[in-house]
Amino acid sequence: MRALSIVATREAELVSGLWPGAIKSLLQPFQALIAAPPLLFLTALTAMLFCHPDVSFHRLNRVTFALLIVGVVGRAVVLKQEVLRFDRVSWPMVALTAMVLISLVGRPIDEDTWGVLAAKYLFPFTLFHLAQLVFTEEQRIRRLEVFALVVLAYLSFTAIVFLLGVHELVFPKFILDPNLGYHAERARGPFLQAVANGVSLNILVLLVLHGYRRGSLRGMITVLVLVSAPIAILATMTRAVWLSFAGSLLGLIFVAKKVKARLALVAVLTVAAGGLGVVMATTDLGGVLGDRLQESAPVEFRKAVNAGSWQMFLERPIIGWGFHQMPAELPKYVSEFHDKVLYPHNTYLEILVENGLLGLSLYAWLMWELWRLGCGRVHGGEARGFLDSFRRWWPILLAVYWANAAVVVMSYQFVNGILFTMAGILAAQRRRAEVGDLC
Repeated sequence: MRALSIVATREAELVSGLWPGAIKSLLQPFQALIAAPPLLFLTALTAMLFCHPDVSFHRLNRVTFALLIVGVVGRAVVLKQEVLRFDRVSWPMVALTAMVLISLVGRPIDEDTWGVLAAKYLFPFTLFHLAQLVFTEEQRIRRLEVFALVVLAYLSFTAIVFLLGVHELVFPKFILDPNLGYHAERARGPFLQAVANGVSLNILVLLVLHGYRRGSLRGMITVLVLVSAPIAILATMTRAVWLSFAGSLLGLIFVAKKVKARLALVAVLTVAAGGLGVVMATTDLGGVLGDRLQESAPVEFRKAVNAGSWQMFLERPIIGWGFHQMPAELPKYVSEFHDKVLYPHNTYLEILVENGLLGLSLYAWLMWELWRLGCGRVHGGEARGFLDSFRRWWPILLAVYWANAAVVVMSYQFVNGILFTMAGILAAQRRRAEVGDLC
């Protein structure tokens, strides 16, 4: 009997010892998720860069996005941090998203509608709040700046080799597929759309140049990437992108306080212009640019589509037709073109038609609150080095987004993601610096 008792006791001890080990094994994946939130964040942005809806693996961005939410929120819960903090910017986000979701009630929702909803509202608005939990330290912000440098180098390289006709070096190969996306004859990158590629290049140039200006990004590699970026911008063959890029650089010259900074910007422009001259001298780019500048067919198309969109708005001016209704309804109002699916090529016009005056008012409120993030002066705290310089650059970055939104619908998840990520960082860093001053 005593032997049986000893055996039973040992078995109980063995079983009780297995439970903690099993629980620990089950929690290891979760521990890995919450261990490195910046890595999760940058992985999600990378997936948004490459996972275009027309490619087979586009759902990967949803997987990485879900893992990001689990990792960041889980870490905040474990560390007993405030999971969700509502800023002034948050309220128009919530109101606009609620309005869009209400317009979808009772309608069959296809894969395309869910994709556009995520790219325009769910992804960027969530990234805005998650960025406030992730990029809490200077070191983490520098990782994001290095990420911006790497992506800018990749997009610039891809655009330039495409311009030079060295298509063997374009990666991934679906960029060259004329059956996917739009503008197969231009440098469109993994976005499969030239304007999206150009806006991304422009925003990334500003982020990398800001990092170089404040000393977090240094070296000849950074300089070479910045010098090559204007050629990549040119390769998009998109007039709105060219104008917004030129305007952003001119804006930086006026924003720069020190003479050395202004001279550095002028030097970058000079070197870039010299490189462009070499490219035009060795290729037939001059003739292509001339043809592109004189092309009038897109203008006529936009006039017809805008006229049809305005007719739709007049029929339902207050709350609009509902989210993502334009592609199917707009062809009924445009007799000059017989495409089965038409888009307005204007973010503001699309919001006006689909969400009415109420939706456009909410969107204007959101943009106003985003602009306010760069207003005023904030002193003190760890964020001071970042804020004192970036707050002056923020209106220029927003202006690039706004200008291009007037000629295309901003349904590009990477573009929206990077913009609202920076907005979240700016909001969080300003709040921390203000709290530090009060303490």
